[in-house]
Amino acid sequence: MTLRRLSVQNLRNLSLVDIELNSQLNVFYGANGSGKTSLLEAISILSLGRSFRSRKFKTLINKDQQAYTVFGLVQDSQGSELPVGVQRGRQAPALIKKNGAVCSTAAELAETLPVRVMNGHSFGLLEGAPQIRREFLDWLVFHVEPEFYGVWKSYEKCLKQRNSLLRRDKIDPLQLSLWDRELAPLAQRLDHFRAATQARLNPVFTELISGFRGLETVSMRYSRGWDQAIDFTELLSDTRLRDSELGYTRQGPHRADLRITSDKALALDVLSRGQQKIVVSALMIAQGIVFSEATSRTCVFLIDDLPAELDENFRQTLAGWLHDMNCQVCVTGVDKQTLLDSWKPYNPEKTVFHVKHGAVTQDLS
Repeated sequence: MTLRRLSVQNLRNLSLVDIELNSQLNVFYGANGSGKTSLLEAISILSLGRSFRSRKFKTLINKDQQAYTVFGLVQDSQGSELPVGVQRGRQAPALIKKNGAVCSTAAELAETLPVRVMNGHSFGLLEGAPQIRREFLDWLVFHVEPEFYGVWKSYEKCLKQRNSLLRRDKIDPLQLSLWDRELAPLAQRLDHFRAATQARLNPVFTELISGFRGLETVSMRYSRGWDQAIDFTELLSDTRLRDSELGYTRQGPHRADLRITSDKALALDVLSRGQQKIVVSALMIAQGIVFSEATSRTCVFLIDDLPAELDENFRQTLAGWLHDMNCQVCVTGVDKQTLLDSWKPYNPEKTVFHVKHGAVTQDLS
């Protein structure tokens, strides 16, 4: 999938932008604060229904306006185009449309335009809370396991009901047992989806990092959120008393994690900052590769301020990985030539844009 056209109105300092994108490489360069990252935000809104930078949507609306609008044309591998759009006002709920029809959830956008974002925050994947790594894994599970999203929503609903019961002064054991019986099979299915997807991701990730000195012993292991040897139904029964004392369900898929280790120690504790960036980059590229293998589609990679995050040699390695995937890339940076040099060995089709004070012009030089 590629985004062939992007139109933006009143998003941060982007008053009016309408550009045609290249199906391979799009370079956005300009001074800090010019609006480069806002362009990537606009693309992410067409995939997530929100910005990757902030969930506070009102901060995205130009201060002199009442709403922002983002529109795009998504093209599939057969050349068919699908219009998608998101409008968000200060006082109105989000209006999300796909092919002219109103969408009830942002998940419908994610199916249409799968996007991966790489920026300074991405490299917190190793040091962040388990929720960040669950979300990382679940992005891929969502796209390769069609039933995952419905099961996940049902699990979250049941978990919320169980936790509500656990917080009551007087707990009804019969009612709690009913929710336990509904929760358990959902937990097992979520665990199955995640374990199967991680099993596909692991060898691709291992292959990508195999050529880097000092990363030979780095590995990834999926932790499902409760003891492997214990049936989840039994676990809920055995931990009911302690859960009721605390007022929440302590174990389950909502506590799952990906453990990235090196020589059995957490990678975060033993790898240098540069090595951590290589590992995280490889994880995200592996995601894209598995996505393509499973769906026969490609996702769009948004890479913000690439030169500031990676050294010159690894920038070229990353560009090579992306080029080999034949996916669409949108990359930002201050200096045009630095960005172009990263892709120079691969000679992709490219379009270069200069961004200045929220205005975007194609660079034909």
